[in-house]
Amino acid sequence: MGEDWIENAVCQAADAEDLFVQGTAQNQAKAICTGCSVRTRCLAYALDNRIEYGIWGGMTERERRRLLRRKPAVASWRPLLESVQQPRTGRSLTPVP
Repeated sequence: MGEDWIENAVCQAADAEDLFVQGTAQNQAKAICTGCSVRTRCLAYALDNRIEYGIWGGMTERERRRLLRRKPAVASWRPLLESVQQPRTGRSLTPVP
């Protein structure tokens, strides 16, 4: 998967340290992803590459690990994540397919 989506990520305007936090600060970091047009691609990238740290696509590392354990046979996350998006807004119906 290409990484051209990174240029359109909302977090490009944020301080990178804001996305690598722990505890309750993670909720604020996740809020940065709200409404981002490339959120699904970002999350798919993090899942496909097993990125262990930081907020990616609106999910914490713990949330991503849980998802990976629930769906170990998924080879590429992007098609699966895009298939659960709400048609009218492009926002995900559920964070965990």
